[in-house]
Amino acid sequence: MQNLESASSIHRPLIVGVGGFTSEVGKTTLVCDLLQAFPGWEAIKTTRGHYRSCGKDPHACCVSHLLEDEPVVKSGREQTYTSGKDTGRYWDAGAANVHWVIATDAQVEKGVREALSRVQAPGVFVEGNSFTRTIEPDHFIMVVHPDRTAIKTTARQALNGVSAFYFSGESSQETRSNLKEFLGRLGNFDSRRPMFSAHDFSGLVTQINQASRQTANQFA
Repeated sequence: MQNLESASSIHRPLIVGVGGFTSEVGKTTLVCDLLQAFPGWEAIKTTRGHYRSCGKDPHACCVSHLLEDEPVVKSGREQTYTSGKDTGRYWDAGAANVHWVIATDAQVEKGVREALSRVQAPGVFVEGNSFTRTIEPDHFIMVVHPDRTAIKTTARQALNGVSAFYFSGESSQETRSNLKEFLGRLGNFDSRRPMFSAHDFSGLVTQINQASRQTANQFA
């Protein structure tokens, strides 16, 4: 990625992004699994909404009534825990703290940077694709479901920053080959990224641990 600040210049903790090829592919589930594997880490959830002046019914957008002239960042259990919601699931998975960024497209960068400045843990998981346009994570995982080959615009834009792919459903050698073939058709993209699933989840944890050690060495 060009013209982006490195994660190490933004904040000391390791920043691990978790994006998805499309919606409802299991991003939140993976974040929760990773929080259990990395006790003491924090999580950031980004929710993008239409600003009040977009002309739409404020009740048509689930967060439109929460948007302000500046991005809204909520932190701590009292402000972010709701049972069944993504942020609540983070807490239930053992997150040391949860930050919820509510922003328009133009506010996402500022909101995520504010959330990152509040992180006190060794690492933080950030769910979403859009923030990678302006903030480069240390490690970025793209979640793919074997039965959903569509790719949304934000995922396509984030592909060159992908460190690993993760299959949220049952994967086989065939599904992995199909993904590599699909990625190969997208143009100038190196499809030789590691691919993981629930069966080799420990390999993904090892990869993140390696990235964490490399980041720590930068501050040694």
